[in-house]
Amino acid sequence: LSVAAVMLLLTTILNVANYAATDADLRSTLQLISDNRGTIPLPEKPGDVPRLDRQPPEQSRADGDADPADDSRPGRNGSFTAETPYATRYFVLFYQEDGTLVRADLQNIASVTEADTAEYLAAAITHGTGYGSCGGYRFLVTRTEDGRSMAIFLECSQSRRAVRTVLVWSLAADAICTLLVLGLVVLLSRRAIDPVVRSAEQQKQFITDAGHELKTPMTTIAGFVDGILDGTIPEEKRNHYLKIVSQEVKRLSRLVKTMLDLSKIDSGEMKLRLTRFDLSNTVFVTLLSFEKAIEDKKIEIRGLETASSLFVDGDPDMIHQVLYNLLENAVKFTNVEGYIDIRLAETNDRVTVTIKNSGPGIPADEVAMIFDRFYKTDKSRSQDKNGMGLGLYIVRTIIRLHGGEISVSSVENEFCQFEFWLPKKIKDLNSDKGKDSKEPKDSKWNNPLKSDSKQVKTDKKAKKKEEADSAPEVIEVTDVEIVEKPKDDDAALH
Repeated sequence: LSVAAVMLLLTTILNVANYAATDADLRSTLQLISDNRGTIPLPEKPGDVPRLDRQPPEQSRADGDADPADDSRPGRNGSFTAETPYATRYFVLFYQEDGTLVRADLQNIASVTEADTAEYLAAAITHGTGYGSCGGYRFLVTRTEDGRSMAIFLECSQSRRAVRTVLVWSLAADAICTLLVLGLVVLLSRRAIDPVVRSAEQQKQFITDAGHELKTPMTTIAGFVDGILDGTIPEEKRNHYLKIVSQEVKRLSRLVKTMLDLSKIDSGEMKLRLTRFDLSNTVFVTLLSFEKAIEDKKIEIRGLETASSLFVDGDPDMIHQVLYNLLENAVKFTNVEGYIDIRLAETNDRVTVTIKNSGPGIPADEVAMIFDRFYKTDKSRSQDKNGMGLGLYIVRTIIRLHGGEISVSSVENEFCQFEFWLPKKIKDLNSDKGKDSKEPKDSKWNNPLKSDSKQVKTDKKAKKKEEADSAPEVIEVTDVEIVEKPKDDDAALH
């Protein structure tokens, strides 16, 4: 409605201005004819502008103006041209004070006869001195020098028709523009509102899911604890149920941590604790967190056989969370005996990590929404009962906090691939502890995978444990600090 009101206001202003300009032209023409005693003189020769007196000769000379025959005064002839005497249609009535018609000059009009003059004379007498309208004519009544009255009637039907045409077309344009604007507003507002509505729906779903997730483990914990306390659960089974209680507590902890992370993102409190660390080592250590799941599904790990140290500036804990979420999804949705391909590459100013897994992939119509908060694909809803649809949203937020970006590509029923890059250097690197952003020469990470390895196996860890026990000592790299470790500690990955 506001758009329609504004358009109507503009149309009204335009038409009022057009009418006022047209009426001003008619008044000017009437005044010029009156100044020239009811006539427009013909030009002396073709092409000349008619000589017009804007004032009676006596008044002009009394005011010190130039001679009336002088055409040099600027604007003397107003809007008149050489065609004006032939294009202007008018007639003049001269009459006494008592209303007696003295003379009717009808030589410049064809549509008015002597018989018609009575009607127009009555209109002029009734109106009196000044401008008026009668039918399709605009008229001016003035007093002449001899005391009689002169009524000049100017035919203005064409001018009024032009005004009406402008009015009709402007109203039509107003209606069309209003409809177009309303259409665009509806279209754009729908595009703007849809994400808000979708986010609200997802948030509503999140609250429902969160309530369920909180209620289920708490009910389980309360039931088993009460059973142990009142003796309902026999002593020989207590350990079994205590393990379940422990799992539910961890589940609660993960949910609370996710909600706290989301709160920090919304409030802008998620800050980076920057240091220099080896991204390759972080990738490998994170991958080993899923070693059992990888073995159970017989997943082949590719791409890490030739990986070497890649140092970047960043928050190691946050990047670990990024890799954990991405690898957890990869392991979860990879088909049995499928593969996970992990590649690390570097350029002059950035490091790129690509995680690709075989499996069902992501439907094409859901790829664009995969990083939205609270969003879960249909497959994810059926396979991931614990997820809240926030992991990838937090992943993208963390990567962007580091000045990087993440993208996803997928072919349904073939593969899904996440790729993100991080800058090697961050200008505002926190150096409060005096750490140098350049990695030490001896801090390179040793890849525990051999070049011919195809799958992560648990016996490698045991083998490295035996080798570590026989070695005099082992050096572990943590960020850029070198820490000596006693030989009896587990150094299989460092």
